[in-house]
Amino acid sequence: MPRPLAAVKEAEVSVHFKSLSIMWATPWALFSELNQEFNFNIDACAVEGDAKCEQYFSPTPERNGLFERWEGVIWCNPPYGRGIGKWVSKGYSESLRGSTVVMLLPSRTDTRWWHDFVMKGEIRFIRGRLRFGDSKNPAPFPSAIVVFHPQILP
Repeated sequence: MPRPLAAVKEAEVSVHFKSLSIMWATPWALFSELNQEFNFNIDACAVEGDAKCEQYFSPTPERNGLFERWEGVIWCNPPYGRGIGKWVSKGYSESLRGSTVVMLLPSRTDTRWWHDFVMKGEIRFIRGRLRFGDSKNPAPFPSAIVVFHPQILP
């Protein structure tokens, strides 16, 4: 007989509804396929040792991609925590300055950042669940590729 939700311990719930990390390493196969299409020159949000491009910024104070100028064709797999909206806003803003920005995002269609920015881009939903980094298990959420094509506003 199923237990009522109130009887489920916090530890059990946390495994299913949230992650212990906000950083999800981009799967190389996915990046390679997109890189063939876009030919990225900057990884806007990478940690050392996992950058997908020779030139990269990080989510750290020393070289925070949120405060750098993104020029050219940009790859961005931002931290998936509460601050993700800032990264998506930055990606959209940089497209308005003439850059192509391609982002790997959790498909959170109920969020403000999704409606304010993602809906202005090209959305490619990913079928199934990605396996990030060297994980043996798929992510607990669906993902999407969002492309902000360059738009230079007057």
